Amino acid sequence: MALNPNFLSYANITNVLARSAFIGIIAIGMTFVITAGGLDLSVGSMAAFVAGLMILVMNLLTDSMGPGLPVIALGIAVALLAGLAAGFINGILITRAGIEAFILTLGTMGIYRSLVTWLADGGTLSLGYEMREMYRPVYYGGILGIAWPIIVFALLAILGEIAMRHTAFGRHCAAIGSNEKVARYSSVAVLRVRLATYVLLGVLVGIAVVMYVPRLGSASATTGLLWELEAIAAVIIGGTLLKGGFGRVWGTVVGVLILSLIGNLLNLTDFVSPYLNGAIQGVVIILAVVLQRNTGAAR
Repeated sequence: MALNPNFLSYANITNVLARSAFIGIIAIGMTFVITAGGLDLSVGSMAAFVAGLMILVMNLLTDSMGPGLPVIALGIAVALLAGLAAGFINGILITRAGIEAFILTLGTMGIYRSLVTWLADGGTLSLGYEMREMYRPVYYGGILGIAWPIIVFALLAILGEIAMRHTAFGRHCAAIGSNEKVARYSSVAVLRVRLATYVLLGVLVGIAVVMYVPRLGSASATTGLLWELEAIAAVIIGGTLLKGGFGRVWGTVVGVLILSLIGNLLNLTDFVSPYLNGAIQGVVIILAVVLQRNTGAAR
């Protein structure tokens, strides 16, 4: 039998949703960045660096304060502030220094990955056992059988869709991505809005890390590997234009679910090797972009 009977089980579906929540949360922020005509290739490396920094700080605080909820709260604050700072650095260099987003985030991708490797001394940063046990419910706990990462992802998706469709910020992102000059003439604060999209993405990376760390309790140079590919793929599959000017968060959510189910299906079947998951994602991205271009040409 090619299809594993566990594929449609409640346990498998909730597990897929929980594991896809990290990419989904990041992809929500990526939707705003791409809609405004930007791009960020550093989010996977950024997540690894933020996770490593969070674990390092929590271990240091545990030594001085002892294990407890204050250490978890401070660790979460560190993750959010580090994500915000990383997003701000990307955004300010793109908007104020005039560095192309592709080049800048390609550079910071290498920087963040090197930093977490340095913090881990080439190995793995692991959260202390007692703190790991206390922190585990943030990933494995939930309400009515629904894990916290799924709940957080759903809430952020709803807020993101509202922001994209019903706020000036969302409309300004679309206007900038569609035609930056026209947006300037329409009194849109182009640089400020574009900077805000990168800061928002950085904060969402921090939130994703807060949900991710209790799952494994560790961070290394391989943490978050290719997350940027998955986030961008989800955004494009969801219908957001790669060139900017139009974005939809609900479509990104659908894109995340499609990619997650494809990956899970590969793991549970003997039809195609799960090692081809990255190749399939790459093909899906190419097809989605080609379809967007053909649709645009037809119009």
